[in-house]
Amino acid sequence: MINLKRKEVYQENDGWTIRTKDHMPSAHYEHSVAVRKDKADILSDHGFVLEVLKNNPNLQEISPKN
Repeated sequence: MINLKRKEVYQENDGWTIRTKDHMPSAHYEHSVAVRKDKADILSDHGFVLEVLKNNPNLQEISPKN
């Protein structure tokens, strides 16, 4: 998740919906994975997202979770 301000989140009672505790906008992204007989390949690359975030002077905190 990329959150506009704080990283703390909570899960709604429906067991699916995730919201930020400060109710600020956020975005969720996932990796695409190809599963092969001997290994799995990650097809997506979100490195560009982290670069943009790191270079944004308006952000207070970046906490990537891999």
